[in-house]
Parts: sequence; structure tokens; C-alpha cells
Amino acid sequence: MGDQQEVSEAGAAALPVPSLRWEERPEGPVVVLLDQTRLPAEEVELVCTDVPALVEAIRTLAVRGAPLLGIAGAYGVALAAARGFDVDEAAQALAHARPTAVNLAYGVRRATAAYRAAVRDRAGAGEAAAAALAEARTVHAEDVEASRRMAEHGLALLRELLPGGGHRILTHCNTGALVSGGEGTALAVALAAHRAGELRQLWVDETRPLLQGTRLTAYEAARTGMPYTVLADGAAGSLFAAGEVDAVLIGADRIAADGAVANKVGSYPLAVLARYHHVPFVVVAPVSTVDLETEEGADIEVEQRPGHEVTELSLPYARGAGAERSGGFGLAPWGAQAHNPAFDVTPPELVTAMVTEAGVVSPVTRGGLADMCSMSRWSKSRSGNGMMAE
Repeated sequence: MGDQQEVSEAGAAALPVPSLRWEERPEGPVVVLLDQTRLPAEEVELVCTDVPALVEAIRTLAVRGAPLLGIAGAYGVALAAARGFDVDEAAQALAHARPTAVNLAYGVRRATAAYRAAVRDRAGAGEAAAAALAEARTVHAEDVEASRRMAEHGLALLRELLPGGGHRILTHCNTGALVSGGEGTALAVALAAHRAGELRQLWVDETRPLLQGTRLTAYEAARTGMPYTVLADGAAGSLFAAGEVDAVLIGADRIAADGAVANKVGSYPLAVLARYHHVPFVVVAPVSTVDLETEEGADIEVEQRPGHEVTELSLPYARGAGAERSGGFGLAPWGAQAHNPAFDVTPPELVTAMVTEAGVVSPVTRGGLADMCSMSRWSKSRSGNGMMAE
């Protein structure tokens, strides 16, 4: 692995330290990440001086969440260019670090295209690197704006679906500021409802096996003052049956052309529960998460994570601040096998509405999704999911 240093930060800030930032240092530029595997016990930043370190951070979920992965991928290309590494090799490594999250390849593609355009214009190495960095910063800024617009559109949709306020929202995994340059996707909508005095209860699925709900969504909800309660994933059904859920809001890691949604495993069962109990099931994601080159949900490659994430308690947060980063506490008998897909796929017929920065699609259809993407001001930058074919 490349050079990946740790920098401790005080954890008493009113808001989290930035999830990701570019920083110029005397020894060269770096990408600084808030290590999400250490939350909520401590706020620790990782300093990535090269692309292998950033790839490792992506694979180990130190940095995660579809929009933020797109930003990380773009900055990773800029880092390679600025430090004189092979940009094409770096782009390939970054884009394939996690296969399901389409935003990662999207951000890589954008920064690489800017770099190549500068090279074709006979720019020097410094100018080409600056072009990649400028594009990465544009991707970052666009995500901040997309987050704001998704919150606006999502709150308007909630008011339409559930007039009167007092919403009891159930969410899965983590979709707030920790996954975005702004305030997030689905959690940004819940936060907008909270600020408007219209959120009565946020139900936070623990999200097994890595507990992104318990550790990260609860962490963000507490900092913003949202009324929240963590629940075991298996307890969601009884909440629906008791009439305690008004809407489900989730994010997405890839949306196929037919509207099928790949999101953190456990999302599909929530969609089934929501349909049975006549509760709106809403997906909130930026247009960059829509992959029109993937025809349908069955074509989405679902990332398979290591089995030890299920059979062991092995994240740093589980061993306390300052604990070693290897080994874990066994939860299953030695040698037990585990099925650990990172995502599942929800068919479009179970999705009530899809909220993006460009607006709301409901019902979710292939044509409606394509029309929304064509109207997006970022559609021209999209060239499929393949790696930057010239």
C-alpha cells in the first residue's frame, strides 16, 4: 500500500470534519479523508499521498458513499497527475476499486478526460495536472449543488405524498454529509424536513454487517439534532406492521436504465415491506448514479465483500480508540462461511419515486429516467460506464 498517514482531530466540532479535501503541502499535494471506519469513536483523518493509498481507503470503506466516491476518484486522478504518476494506470486502479458504485468511474472519467484534453492541446505536465484538478473541483462543487437540490425536491415530494408534516422516516445505511460534498442524498431530505419542523422520527436501520446506520447515520443525526432511534435491521417489519413508518428514504450506488436500484444490502426487503404496507419507498441519488449503459437490474455487478466482515467484529471502532487495525473478535465458529454481498437490487416497480437534482421521476420507468438524464446539465459529460475510450 502507498503512503497513508493518520492525523487525529478533536471530535467536539458542531459538524463533522470534511469527509474529503484536497490539500497543498510543501512535500506535494495530498487527498485528506475522514476515516469512516473509526467513527463514531474518534474523528481521524487519513492523508493519502499516492493513488494506492487512496485505492486502499476506498476498498476498506474508509471513504465510501456513491457521490463521495465520485469526488474521490476525480481527485485521485488529479493526485496522480500532480505527483507525476501514470495517470491511465491510476485511473484504471481507481475506477475498479469498487465495482458496483458507478459514481467512482464517473469521477475518474471526468478528471481523466480533462487531463487528456490538456495533453492533446500540448499542455505541459503542470498544466495538464491543473486541468485534472480543476475538473475534480468541478465534480466536487456540482455534488454540493446536487445535494442542495435533492433536499429541496425531496422535501417537496414528502409534502405531496404526506401532507401535514410529522413524518416518521425510515432510512438504511448512511446517506448524509459523510457520503457527499454537501449534506448528502436521502439523509439530506430528512434533514430538510427536520429544519422545516416536519420530521417527527428518524428510524435508523443498524445496517449489518458494518453498521453504517448505527455508527454513521446516528452520528450525523445526533450532530444535527434530528430525533432518531436506531433499530435492528430485522425489526423494521414490526415497525411497518404497527403503522410507525410513513416513508422509506434510501440512496443508491447504481441505477440501471430500467430504474432498478442497487443499494446497500437490506434495501430490497425494505422495498417489499413498504409495498405490502402501502408506504412510499423513495430513492434519492444524483443523476451521476444513473447508468444508462446498464440495461436492467440483473446486469448490475454486485460487489461481494469478505466473509470476515460478517463472522468477525473487526472494524477499528469495535476495538476502541487507538486499537490495532488487524484481527477481530470472532462471532461465528472458526471456519464458518459467510455470504456477504455489499448490495442488493430493488426492481423499479417497488420504487414510488426517484429524486435527483434534476427533479423527481414517478412512476419510475425507462423512458422517464432517460428523459430526466437528457435534461440534466451534466448529461454531456457522461460517456457510458467504460473507461474513457478515445
